[in-house]
Amino acid sequence: MYSLLKNFSRLPLRVIQTLASAIGTLLYISNSSAKRTTELNIKAVYPKLDDHHHQQLIKSSLKSQSMTYAESIKIWGSSPEFALEQIKEVHHLEIFLNALKNPNGTLGVVPHFGTWELMNAWVNQHTNPVIMYKPSKNKDLDRFMLESRQQLNATLVPTDDSGVRAVFKHLKQGGFSAILPDHNPKASGGIYSPFFGLNAFSSTLLSKLAAKTQCSVVGLTCIRRQDLSGFDLHFTELSADINSKDLQLSVDTLNKEMERMIDVAPEQYLWAYKRFRKLEGGKNLYK
Repeated sequence: MYSLLKNFSRLPLRVIQTLASAIGTLLYISNSSAKRTTELNIKAVYPKLDDHHHQQLIKSSLKSQSMTYAESIKIWGSSPEFALEQIKEVHHLEIFLNALKNPNGTLGVVPHFGTWELMNAWVNQHTNPVIMYKPSKNKDLDRFMLESRQQLNATLVPTDDSGVRAVFKHLKQGGFSAILPDHNPKASGGIYSPFFGLNAFSSTLLSKLAAKTQCSVVGLTCIRRQDLSGFDLHFTELSADINSKDLQLSVDTLNKEMERMIDVAPEQYLWAYKRFRKLEGGKNLYK
């Protein structure tokens, strides 16, 4: 599989995107599990859309999600210079640069949205991040991803307590880390909080780090251009309530701010992920 990934990553980006888009269309017309989950999620979080617009968003989302995965393989198999060449415009750079001046460090909020893997090379031009990394169960894929990450200045730490301590220490030294907080956390690592109108079990890690360190917290997203001519980075100023010591307020605010970031291009969110498996009251959107 390692050789397959390497060879696939050598294809031109536009060819990879075209193939991935076609796969997304197949996922849509074949009533795949990815389509069923995407449909359940989109209809739940955008209930006011009519069926025509629901189906439009579901189809474009499946095409986008397929491209995100395929683009990630291309990025992992290419040089950091290739990644930098794909970024055509950076919006609100001053938000990021001002945040980095905080002696208590900076946390980037990175939802599973757009082509987030493309941001690594760009961010590494400005700072040496500490990033929590969970190895893939597939050893070939893990080797492929690690080779890419080792080209950069980032320090990888595990997603356990030792990794959390390393991120905390790095922030206290004025460093930068990024967290993807829109996942289903372990029972000990979350609380219920509204996310797109559903009271979902939500991670508390970023909120706890922000409260303890009083670091800067900024939104980072990388959005694919509609004409596939490249990607744009967006930095978003987020509410100071994320730094609140009131954990519920912080997580509620974080979820609301991620909604705002995602609504810029909702078709580029990872709607095939079963984010709403654990809802308040023991409910599961997928059962």
